[in-house]
Amino acid sequence: SRQRRSAAQRIKRIDRMNDIAIMALLVLSLFLILGSGVWIGLTLSGVAWIGMQLFTARPAGDAMAVTVWGSSSSWTLTALPLFIWMGEILFRTRLSQDMFRGLAPWMQALPGRLLHTNVVGCAIFAAVSGSSAATCATIGKMTLPELQRRGYPDDIVIGTLSGSGTLGLLIPPSIIMIVYGVAADVSIAQLFIAGVLPGLMLAGLFSGYIVVWALRHPDQIPPRDAPMSFMQKIQASSSLIPVVLLIAAVLGSIYTGFATATEAAAVGVVGSLVLSSLQGSMSWSVFKEALMGATRLYCMIALILAGAAFLTLSMGYIGLPRHLAEWIGGLGLSPFALIMALMVFFIILGCFLDGISMVVLTMGVLMPTVQKAGIDPIWFGIFIVFVVEMAQITPPVGFNLFVLQGMTGKQLPYIARVSMPMFFLMMGAVLLIYFVPGIVTWLPTQMKL
Repeated sequence: SRQRRSAAQRIKRIDRMNDIAIMALLVLSLFLILGSGVWIGLTLSGVAWIGMQLFTARPAGDAMAVTVWGSSSSWTLTALPLFIWMGEILFRTRLSQDMFRGLAPWMQALPGRLLHTNVVGCAIFAAVSGSSAATCATIGKMTLPELQRRGYPDDIVIGTLSGSGTLGLLIPPSIIMIVYGVAADVSIAQLFIAGVLPGLMLAGLFSGYIVVWALRHPDQIPPRDAPMSFMQKIQASSSLIPVVLLIAAVLGSIYTGFATATEAAAVGVVGSLVLSSLQGSMSWSVFKEALMGATRLYCMIALILAGAAFLTLSMGYIGLPRHLAEWIGGLGLSPFALIMALMVFFIILGCFLDGISMVVLTMGVLMPTVQKAGIDPIWFGIFIVFVVEMAQITPPVGFNLFVLQGMTGKQLPYIARVSMPMFFLMMGAVLLIYFVPGIVTWLPTQMKL
């Protein structure tokens, strides 16, 4: 029996070495193809084809055709282009011009005054956009000129805008949540509900940081504007009321169970078209730009999702996810240690890949491990959104950093440095949702969809 155990251990070691060799070959292929400038979606498909062709008996071409068609024709995925289109339409309306005028009167009494327009503006636009870069760009167009003109320091203005822009991923509707829901087979409506409280919590942390900074540097805060009556504030904010009502209609229809995420997205598109027409900012050219912008972005995402689905299938046939889950399980990591290890892993990965690629590339491998550790997939989805948010302000591939570099003309290291307080606040938020998971799970349990 000792000899049989010894032989079994040797076989297991050989299998593990084979797995490591296969994984190393696939990872090397991935970076070589990416480094040659090939699109991410095609790269994922190419690596999957290599894995299927070399290490499995199933014909790679047949598997690719079936998988790509199946992932591209998913009904759940139809919510994604609709929400993207909704954000593109509102991005081209007068919302960005009117928002500062509507928010400024309400921020004057807070320590930090108009700096809070970065956070509140991003939180509002996040509820119609779903994209971090679009949120950062839209609110940046609005706040950067005004705050600089009034004399607010560049460090705190750019830093808070960089961090607050990431709310576009966390506050629903969120593109990353839809991608994760499809990749991990999790309810998108439940993910949207789960993101509400963490999104508000993170916005509160950002505003809290502004308050603390303002109390420590009172001499750097410009004087407040002339006081306004309550009715004057309401009148100044009147342009925001239709947008708030649209947000309430879209998210409320999901949370009450009246509509699915896809149906609510269709409501959002119709509502945004009506709103922009009533504002007088909708024209044929604006309509075409919004439609083509949404089409281009969705086609890029769909290609990445199709390639990732094929790669997931390929790795499943090879057996890598199961072996990796068994290996991690054998390490005896506690759930906390596993989550911390994954946070570091995603932060490093975020230095080289965009958020969508990170999610679709890793879910096929990580979900068996996460499920084996007993981690709630809804909670894990919100955790993934948090770490992808961190990647948005992590050089060298931090999309919010690129957006702000183009808008401000500042160097990338400078923008990354002033964004670091927001990065650490997000790390603190991850610890909060770990030790108080009810922040994520309470609302979904109250609203069973």
